[in-house]
Amino acid sequence: MASNRPAPEAPFMPSRHDTVPFGHGGPLPGEGPGEGPFEEWNPTAESVRPVRGRHRVAKQRGGFARSSTVLGVGVIAAVGAGGMASAQSGKSPVSITMPDLPSVGSLIADEEEEPAATTPAAPLSGIGTASAGTEQGTADAGEALRARIMAQAEQQQEQAESKAVADAVAAAEKEAAQAAAAAEKEAEAKAAAEKAKAEEEARKKAEAERLAALARQYALPTSSYTLTSTFGQAGPYWSSGHHTGLDFAAPTGTLIKAVHSGTITSAGWDGSYGYKTVLTLDDGTEIWYAHQSSISVSVGQKVSTGDVIGRVGATGNVTGAHLHLEVHPEGSASGVDPAAWLRSKGLTL
Repeated sequence: MASNRPAPEAPFMPSRHDTVPFGHGGPLPGEGPGEGPFEEWNPTAESVRPVRGRHRVAKQRGGFARSSTVLGVGVIAAVGAGGMASAQSGKSPVSITMPDLPSVGSLIADEEEEPAATTPAAPLSGIGTASAGTEQGTADAGEALRARIMAQAEQQQEQAESKAVADAVAAAEKEAAQAAAAAEKEAEAKAAAEKAKAEEEARKKAEAERLAALARQYALPTSSYTLTSTFGQAGPYWSSGHHTGLDFAAPTGTLIKAVHSGTITSAGWDGSYGYKTVLTLDDGTEIWYAHQSSISVSVGQKVSTGDVIGRVGATGNVTGAHLHLEVHPEGSASGVDPAAWLRSKGLTL
């Protein structure tokens, strides 16, 4: 900030009417008696010019009058601009460097001396430029932060989408694996069922073939019959309290046949059984034929399947003509169900 050059001070000239000047005990030289008449002093350019070397105003170094004024104005302007920059940008005030200002003494220089060259002060408008730069930097930083946040958000979105896709793929793979396992298990169960069915069919077929082969080896004891009393049936007609064989009711004289090849081990009368024949098979099983009307074989005779060994009758403890058949495995005293045994040999009753 510039200031006007102060005018030079005029030399002090006391008035003639000042008989007792301050700090002087008597009249001034030239004003006493005999000193000549009083002349009025009119200042001119030459008269007011200070005598070179005698009345020069010494330069004041480090003075505070004008330099303080200039500094105060600069500080006020700087503080105001800094506050505006802080209020606008929201950032810390920009530091301001003030140039060295000349002292008052340097401003009052000798006319013949050239004014001392001073460093031009930095324009206060630079503060606004600094504020604008700060605002621009803040805007750039904000834009960079926004771009970084957007990039992070996009990255997180991509990661979330990738995770969702990975989860979906994993779920699909798991579901497919479960479906494949279920299908494999179902296929195994189906295969096992088919295998079991095939095995059962094969077993039945083998059994049928076996029974068919046995049927060719075994035969029913008589024909044109009616089953009347079954094995284990209870009643007062049997001394043991239950029936011990199977009864084939048939007319008297109906042929009785050997059920399988074997040897006749007994033939004759046997009390309540009437006429009875015992056929012992090759495996030791005994077949008892009772209540016969006649016997056609003798002890020790070898017979084959279907050979006639006697005829149906009503001898012994009976209520009518029938064949009483008992089966004793390996000659045991207690017999088994003749119907079941005949069926096991492939015969149908």
